[in-house]
Amino acid sequence: MTNKYKEWLKQADYDMDTADVMHSSGRYFYAVFMCHLSIEKALKGLYCKILDQVPPKTHNLLYLLNNTGKKPEQELEKFIIKLNIASVATRYPDDLAKIQADYTEEITKDIITKSKGLLKWVKMQF
Repeated sequence: MTNKYKEWLKQADYDMDTADVMHSSGRYFYAVFMCHLSIEKALKGLYCKILDQVPPKTHNLLYLLNNTGKKPEQELEKFIIKLNIASVATRYPDDLAKIQADYTEEITKDIITKSKGLLKWVKMQF
C-alpha cells in the first residue's frame, strides 16, 4: 500500500492539467469539476500514505482531509468548502445555462489558481 499514494498524486496532477485544458477551451464548469477531482485524488493519496489504507469511495474533500489529521490555514479551508460545494453542481448540473453562467472564465480561472495552491499544500503534507 505504501506506494499507492504516488499513483493518486500522478492522477491529481493529470487532472489539474486537464482543468487548464478545459478552461482554455471554454468548458469552464468542467474545469471546476476537474479541480475538485484533482484535489480529491491528492487527498486520497495523502489518506493512503498517512493511514496506510485504501481511501474511502467518497467525493467529500472535507471528510478526506479531516481523516488525514492535517489542518490547512483558514483561507485554504474556506476554499476546500467552496470546492466541495461546487462538486455537486458541476457533477450533476440541473440547468446547463445556469451553471455556465455561474462559472465564467474569470471565476473559473480564480478557482484553478486556488486549486493549484491547494494541490501544492496537499503535496507538502507528504
